[in-house]
Amino acid sequence: MATDDTPTGSPDDYTGMRLDSAALKVLAHPLRSRLLSRLRVGGPATATDLAGALGTNSGATSYHLRKLESVGLVTDTGDGEGKRRLWRASTDSHQYEPSDFAGDEDAETALNWLQRDYSRHLGEHFERWLDAEDAWPTEWRDAVGMGDSFVIATAEQLEAMNTELWAVLEKYRRVGQGNPSARRVAAYLVSYPLDLDRPPRGRSDA
Repeated sequence: MATDDTPTGSPDDYTGMRLDSAALKVLAHPLRSRLLSRLRVGGPATATDLAGALGTNSGATSYHLRKLESVGLVTDTGDGEGKRRLWRASTDSHQYEPSDFAGDEDAETALNWLQRDYSRHLGEHFERWLDAEDAWPTEWRDAVGMGDSFVIATAEQLEAMNTELWAVLEKYRRVGQGNPSARRVAAYLVSYPLDLDRPPRGRSDA
C-alpha cells in the first residue's frame, strides 16, 4: 500500500520511502500524521505556523517534528532558528506492506491505527470538497468524484491490478505541471474484501 500527498516543491527534491517498524511507530500518532500531511501538501513551514494551522502549541509541534525527523520523514531545511526553524517533508510518499511487520505486535497495532486514521482523513477531505464544489466549474465537478466497482480476484490478481492502477497514477502525477488551469488533486486507491466471513487459506497455511 502507498500513501501520497503531492508536495509543492520540485519533484527532484522529494523521494518515496518504505516504512520500517521504527518509522511506522513514530508516524502512528494523531498530530504526527497530520504534520507530515500538512508539510507534503503545503510545503515548508515553521513549527509556529504548523501549530496555528493544526490547533496545537509550537512546543509540542517542535517535539513531534523532531520525532518525525528521527526516522527520516521530515527534514530541517537549515533556515531559521528555534521555533522559526523551517521544516519540510523529506518524502512525498511512503509505502508499506502488512507482511513487513508480521510478528511485531507493536508495529501491527500501529499499522492498524494508521490505516484507520488514513480512512478518516480521506472522508474528512472529501467532505470538504463536497462543501466547496458549488464554486467550481462544471467540467471540474464532472471530472472529480467517486465510484466503485466489484471484482472477483485472487490475492495475486488483486496485487497485479493495484500495481497497474498505481502505474496509471504515476503517469499522471505531473502531467499538468506548468499549466495555469491545473490544480493539485488527491487520488486514493482503496480495495478491500467483501466476504469478510470467508477468509481464504493463505500460502503459509497450505
